[in-house]
Amino acid sequence: MTERLLLVEKSDGIARVTLNRPEALNALSSALVAEICAVFEGLAKESEIRVAILTGKGRAFSAGVDLKELSAGSEDTRSAAGGNAADRLVAAFAGFGGPIIGAVNGYAITGGFELALMCDILIASTSARFADTHARVGIAPGWGLSQRLSRLIGISRAKELHFTGNYLEADRAERWGLVNRVVEPDALLPVCEELARDMLSCDPKTLRTYKRVVDEGYATTFGEGMRLESKASKDHMKGVTAAAVAARRAEVQERGRQQDGG
Repeated sequence: MTERLLLVEKSDGIARVTLNRPEALNALSSALVAEICAVFEGLAKESEIRVAILTGKGRAFSAGVDLKELSAGSEDTRSAAGGNAADRLVAAFAGFGGPIIGAVNGYAITGGFELALMCDILIASTSARFADTHARVGIAPGWGLSQRLSRLIGISRAKELHFTGNYLEADRAERWGLVNRVVEPDALLPVCEELARDMLSCDPKTLRTYKRVVDEGYATTFGEGMRLESKASKDHMKGVTAAAVAARRAEVQERGRQQDGG
């Protein structure tokens, strides 16, 4: 029986998606890329799934595009790396309206690095290692690494990683602002699941609107972003009732008391 390339577990509004090629360090073959696209396209249509957690099985989050397949002349892999399939992958992540938490359990290299950066929030294990080897291998990024990384950690730091291929360890990734926090390996998924449950406690419609406005605003100028926020706020508030606000206010107050230990 052939092992599934992608494992998907759904529970209480959360989908845990696990890359399952541990023997190949979860290298992104054309088949695995297609499976990732199909899964996230499907999750986008499931209203009950509101948060996704993406991780890898074994020692790696993902070692990147399957170079063995690419060096064999596979047109499917070439397309996945920088053609129509690449566009589909980017769109599949963007099309999922809820937050995507990247649980970076190990190596996130080149295409795996790009995959991680498609997530909204990154939590890293102490075993996580990031690297961009595009220039060393002789291929160009096509999933957003050249644009996303510099916006997260600054252009000079990003260029250091792009132009050397050197590893970025988990603790330095946290200092540079690439990951939100670093935890021990056995705490990685529990921390991500706790974070997902915190997100689930928010108003679903507002959370989706908030993510969209942040992402769209981040991709444009500050002035245009402010206009996007203003329009989104006005549109959203048309459907908000006083009773709904009162109910949510009570929930927020109770949660605050619980967090304060009172």
